[in-house]
Amino acid sequence: MTRIQMTEDLDFSRIVYGMWRLRDDDDTSPAHVQAKIEACLAQGITTMDQADIYGGYMAEEIMGAALKQAPALRDLIEVVTKCDIVVDAGRHGGAPVKYYDTSRAHIEASVDASLSLMGLDRIDMLLIHRPDPLMDHQETGRTLDDLVASGKVRAVGVSNFRPWDWSLLQSAMDSKLASNQIELSLANLAPFTNGDIAHLQQQGTPIMAWSPLGGGRLMDSADGPKLHDLMTQMAEEHGVDNAAIAVAWLLAHPANILPVMGTNTLSRIATLSDALKVNMSRQAWYLLYTAALGHEVP
Repeated sequence: MTRIQMTEDLDFSRIVYGMWRLRDDDDTSPAHVQAKIEACLAQGITTMDQADIYGGYMAEEIMGAALKQAPALRDLIEVVTKCDIVVDAGRHGGAPVKYYDTSRAHIEASVDASLSLMGLDRIDMLLIHRPDPLMDHQETGRTLDDLVASGKVRAVGVSNFRPWDWSLLQSAMDSKLASNQIELSLANLAPFTNGDIAHLQQQGTPIMAWSPLGGGRLMDSADGPKLHDLMTQMAEEHGVDNAAIAVAWLLAHPANILPVMGTNTLSRIATLSDALKVNMSRQAWYLLYTAALGHEVP
């Protein structure tokens, strides 16, 4: 599997395994989670995507139990996690309202908790999960710089940021923001034309794409029969499934998009790299784009 350079000394697998549903599985045992990680590694998928809030603040601990049972795995993977969302669950039980917290105290406490829960010496990439309307960019930027300097995190980035949110935070930092994880798929085309992708592509910043299958909507013919039929036709031609076509469509873009794929089924995890078998031509890309738009491009 090809790899994408995120910073001078950090690269990720082109496809990332997302762990937001880890707690939803009927089997959350260390052995089963270990089997998921090993199924990824067998395909060259080495980057694991987490967040403190996933699974009601429990997904990191579930993953950590597997890494503690099989510590050799830690040296084979890169771990991404996120912070700043506070909801009434887990260690934030009793929060009176859902809110974002980009203060130094909260970020540092979140990082320490993530390191402890996952049994890590350092986080490979820490992302600010959502733009915080109350963010003091000077405080947040200094905090992220200090975390990199301390060695607790190797690189920092953001998630769901618009270009102006990115620029504000970056203006207060010495470290370079290494990625923005945004919702991006054939079911969510806006970033291709609203400046989100252009902004990152201009800087040569790799993009992590969450929900690359549109939350499963792209697999449902009722949500877009023309697009679904076209994906099915292409899938049959390439000997893959529809999900691989949706992911290959993202991989074909020159902006270095890293799809974050989340599934709990081992058989589906084993096919995550099938998208790499698809050679997506420009015409095929636009056929899918047009079908997703529901009309011709202008």
